[in-house]
Amino acid sequence: MRPFKIGVMSDCFHLDPLEGIRKSAALGAEGVQIYTVSGPMGPDEMTPAKRAGLKKLCADLGLEISALCGDIGGGFRNAAGNPAKIATSKKIVDLAADLGTRVVTTHIGVTPENPRDPIYQTMLLACRELALYAASRGVTFAVETGPEKAVTLKRFLDDVGSAGLGVNFDPANLVMVVADDPVQSVHTLKKYIVHTHAKDGIQIKAGDPVGTYHGSESPHSAAQFEEVPLGEGGVDWDRYLTALEQIGYRGFLTIEREVGTDPAGDIARAISFLRKKVR
Repeated sequence: MRPFKIGVMSDCFHLDPLEGIRKSAALGAEGVQIYTVSGPMGPDEMTPAKRAGLKKLCADLGLEISALCGDIGGGFRNAAGNPAKIATSKKIVDLAADLGTRVVTTHIGVTPENPRDPIYQTMLLACRELALYAASRGVTFAVETGPEKAVTLKRFLDDVGSAGLGVNFDPANLVMVVADDPVQSVHTLKKYIVHTHAKDGIQIKAGDPVGTYHGSESPHSAAQFEEVPLGEGGVDWDRYLTALEQIGYRGFLTIEREVGTDPAGDIARAISFLRKKVR
């Protein structure tokens, strides 16, 4: 038996947040990742009573909160906008600590390859501040893979130099956006991986990651790449899961389904797919 737990990003059901959590449990997930940037689960809306109620609901359902989604959008490439984003991100860290989860996933923006790039330095300052705060609360900001190759992200994480910044490993993003090998990337980022997304996809043609994530192109542009059900894309799941085992990862494979007209059906099939791989 492989040492992984299966989770679901509950907002993928497109239901009321609490109903999405209940649906995750009904389908047999062991954990949930919850979107907490804004709306009913945002840090400003989650009073102490609501935080206690959410913890109890998940416990009663037998669910672990694998992570919170703290992706504010746009990342930290723009110095002028960073103070407000950092303040919100710190509130999400506090929410995570109150809910008993140690991971907040986020996108920090496309990391430039050149460390001397002014945007790289802007991102570095913001992420160092976030990482130090997260570490002080026993939480890790987990940067989602995909906007850049693994070697570029590793150099950035090395430069930040804090346990408060890690990796949310999404193999599909690496395949779809930058055509990077998920298996080799696991080994490249091994000391930073604290959470993973279970997703699959194919690249149709190479594109500009900055345009994809920060320009007018849609992140789900059919002309550039396509997210597909697990096992139907470019992720070699047997080799990928073996690589995670080899580096000592023992956490969640959290299903994220961002497209499709039948998210519940797709997620149910993804759970079944992963169970066969895990057990």
